[in-house]
Order: sequence, then C-alpha cells, then structure tokens
Amino acid sequence: MASTSVGPPSRSDMANDSYPPIQPGASLMLALRLQDRPILLIGGGVVASQRLYFLLESGAHITLVSPSPLEPSIAHRISDPSTSSQIKWHERPYLGRTDPIKVSDFDLVMTAIDDNPLSAQVCEMCREERVMVNVADIPPQCDFYFGAQIRQGPLQIMISTGGLGPRASAMIRDIIRKALPENIEESVKGIGSLRSDLRKRAPGVGGERGQQRMDWMKDLCDLWGLEQMTRFNDEETRRFVLDQGWDNGKMVSPTEVKGKVQKVGQFWEQVKQFGHTQLAAGVSGFGAGLAVATVATIYLTRNAAR
Repeated sequence: MASTSVGPPSRSDMANDSYPPIQPGASLMLALRLQDRPILLIGGGVVASQRLYFLLESGAHITLVSPSPLEPSIAHRISDPSTSSQIKWHERPYLGRTDPIKVSDFDLVMTAIDDNPLSAQVCEMCREERVMVNVADIPPQCDFYFGAQIRQGPLQIMISTGGLGPRASAMIRDIIRKALPENIEESVKGIGSLRSDLRKRAPGVGGERGQQRMDWMKDLCDLWGLEQMTRFNDEETRRFVLDQGWDNGKMVSPTEVKGKVQKVGQFWEQVKQFGHTQLAAGVSGFGAGLAVATVATIYLTRNAAR
C-alpha cells in the first residue's frame, strides 16, 4: 500500500542533499498531559483566570495563591462542585523565596501578577529547581507560551507567535475556526474509534506490524477524507472496514461500505418483519425461530452468490 507523509527525508533525498533548512527561533509545540499533575498558579486576575480555565480542562490539580478579590470566574471555579476539588486556594500574596509553598513541589509554575520583581524572583527560583515556568507578558522569562486555542471535542489547535503578538494569534485562530467543518469533532471521534479497534485487532508497538498499521490508517484517511470519517462512529461500519480492508490488506472505499452496510440493515429489517408477521399469525416460538433462521440462511446464501 502506497502512502505519502511528511517526515524525515528518504534515502533518495539524502543522496540529493535536499534536507529541509533549519529555521532557528521556533518553539517545540507539544500537547502536555497534566491529568492529576500539581501546578502552581500565582495571581487572581483576568490573565490568571485564562490560565486556570485551560488547566482545569487538562485535569490538573492547581494550587492558587492570590489575595482577594478574585476575578469572578476564578471565584466561581473555586465554589463550583464540578471544579472545586481541582483547586486549592491560599488567600494571600505569594512571598517569593520565603514562601512556605516551594516551586520545587510542582511540575509547572505560572505567574500572572503586576509585580515584575516578584515575577523575576519566581522565575529565578524555578530555573534553579529546573521547574518550567511561564511569566505572563514577559516572554524572556517564559519556558513555554500560551497561544490562541481552538477546542472542539477531542480536537485542539493552538496558534503561537512565540510571544510576539498575542492579538495576531487570536485573529489567526478566528480564521481557522471559520474554515473548519461544522462536524469536525465527529470526524476525529470516528477515526479515533477505528484506530482503537484496529489496535485491538493488530496489537503491538513499533516493528513491521506497527508500520503496516500506520500506513494502512494513513491511506484510509486519505481515501475517506474528513467528512466521511464521521461514519466510523458506527460500529457496523468500522467492523466492515476492518474485516474487508485490514484483514485483506486493502482499502475499502466509502461507497463500498455504504452498499454493504445497507444490505445488512435491510436483511435484519426483513427478518424482524417476517418474525412479527409469523408471531401475529399464532406460530409457536420454536416455529417462528426456525422460520427466521430459514429466511436468514436463504438471504445470506443469495447475497453470497452475487
């Protein structure tokens, strides 16, 4: 099965010295998994509320240090039973090096305060302890940046300008959001379900089997396209694609699946209607079951011969 992908250069590329040029200055774009991880957030204003929102969605456990009054949405998250268990609020200013809450106890630290000297001190403390830190609005003191984000179900997209232009990131985000298909999250869920079923059928990590699985998935995605991937949310469709496609080392098109799955659905509808008719006529349970089995055998035999 042929496939195309963007990745390391092939041997022929190496022979032609056609390595892609390195463009310095980029950030390494990652999706951090923070479920149940300890995060320190210093500040209780608007910027801190934005940080808190993303941290809560990631499932992190947040230690928040800030005096009152808090930005209203932060106060709401602290009192809301659905999020309150993720937040431990210390109602006071952060004290820097003399604070009993140590940056070394956290996986990430974020400051969102109007105290530049204190922010700089927190940054120094984090560098000493090798803890990654983000200092709001001071890019040189950040180990990572927040960008404009899009979230539609399992799909997440972040746009970063490397701390140069947050507003530009937001404008680009709006352009991308308008260009996305309305049901994009259903497409992502569908292909995710198919990939999960394939891994159960062909387990293992790496090696030749893993490469075959990756190549087959890439080719199938290219053949079906985003719009048709929503159909993979149907278990019957996934099973047919794996039975007829993966098990036979080939691709199954959306048109092929549509016809076959419709026939299966028509078969069961005929069985159901036949059973209801016979039962209504007073046929015994055994006789109705035998009649349904006979219809099923005839139907499947005829369709197998086609």
